[in-house]
Amino acid sequence: MTKREISARIEEVGIIPAVWVSSEPDAQFAAESLAGGGIPILEITVEGPETMELISRLTSAHPEIVVGAGTVLDCDTAQRAIDAGARFLTSPGFDYTIVEFAAKEDLVVIPGALTPTEVVTAWRVGSDFVKVFPCAQIGGDKYIKALKKALPKIPLVASGGVTQHTAAAFILAGASALGVGLDLIPPDAIARRQVERIQELSHRFLAFVKDARTRLAEARPKRPKTKK
Repeated sequence: MTKREISARIEEVGIIPAVWVSSEPDAQFAAESLAGGGIPILEITVEGPETMELISRLTSAHPEIVVGAGTVLDCDTAQRAIDAGARFLTSPGFDYTIVEFAAKEDLVVIPGALTPTEVVTAWRVGSDFVKVFPCAQIGGDKYIKALKKALPKIPLVASGGVTQHTAAAFILAGASALGVGLDLIPPDAIARRQVERIQELSHRFLAFVKDARTRLAEARPKRPKTKK
């Protein structure tokens, strides 16, 4: 998949599941369960050298799943993630060098940002999306709405505190996608191999996104018909 196709897939699905796993079986299970539930995207949090091996094996076994590396904090880690086959990079904060590096490598990059200045700066240097993190602690959907009103052209990913109760509100506020962790992929569901539980949660979050987008579309002013 090309960078444009991966970016389009993320926006289409509207959900970026983030998971911390330390073994290949857990990574395979999480990815397959999510894909079976309609979310062929998975962000694996970088915790050490073993994470790159997980990403490499996962991308080789499931090329149809968009696998990314999360919590990338330096260019060396970014390079190793790219070498392992990661198709996108995310980080909790904004680092110019990482965004610039990813842009040169033609890789989707989603840095974290908090203030309007950080959001604009991250976008101008080549980010594909800007992850507003942490969302819940600084106003939740109201903060996303305020940012989107001022910066309508910048695609925002709401992350940090996104739950079943808040997912739709973030989309209605203008978020292009949601970064979701424990509420979508509970660690005990992975440990107990609860496929149906993860897929049910996937269906719920997908429905929240779809329904909210439908409501937004219906609320848009209709263009008057022109006379022929």
